[in-house]
Amino acid sequence: MGRILFITGTGTGVGKTVLTALLLRYLREEGHQALAMKPFCSGSRADARLLQRLQAADLSLPETNPFLFRHPLAPWVAAKKSGSPQIPLRHALAAIRRLSKRCKILLVEGCGGVLAPLGDNYAAADLISRLGCQTVIVAPNCLGTINHTLLTTKYMQVIGAKDIKVVMMSVENPDSSSRSNMGAIRELLPGISIFSLPHLGRDASKLASVKINVKKMKKMLAQLFGGVIVRPFLPSGSPVRTTKSVDKPALKR
Repeated sequence: MGRILFITGTGTGVGKTVLTALLLRYLREEGHQALAMKPFCSGSRADARLLQRLQAADLSLPETNPFLFRHPLAPWVAAKKSGSPQIPLRHALAAIRRLSKRCKILLVEGCGGVLAPLGDNYAAADLISRLGCQTVIVAPNCLGTINHTLLTTKYMQVIGAKDIKVVMMSVENPDSSSRSNMGAIRELLPGISIFSLPHLGRDASKLASVKINVKKMKKMLAQLFGGVIVRPFLPSGSPVRTTKSVDKPALKR
């Protein structure tokens, strides 16, 4: 299987889709064989549709989002409300592993927070634990984020998640806590790499904005994967780009 990076968050609407789209566009522009999926969607496929449009030649929308629920609720709750059968854990894992065999790097965007129920007796945290994948936690830089970020990160550490990184997403109307949140979280989570993404506007989740913002965010996106993914090289005389992936320590901030 290819390398799997799971993008989860401290809750819903914190910026997981924007970050996943930026990472996907960046990796593919750099020549990496990367794909992205959002296994679970509730209420709308808008998030998955954005990812699919960034990789339209390689994945269909049902492949990008295999499990869709009509009601905008946690998938486990949405299935109960509509009377639909629950998605077994083994089916969710199989869908992710199936796509990971088709690429070198697979980005998996979660649905809600790490403990939002996806099916009977499992959540995103269980997927991450079973997959043994790297984890990126997305958190909004606003009042309350210290508690939410610590709860999410420490829980992931307890269940044995490896190579955890945190990305703080700036919000449109920052409050006074936004100036001190980063420093506090760095101090309270020693050994965890903390990154910051500026507010990219209300249209940040639109395809055109993603393409533009990747050019602005290249340095940060490269640092996020520092030492883990090596830039592809073009062998002399070869018209085909190849990729290399190695296990090296993540760049320390």
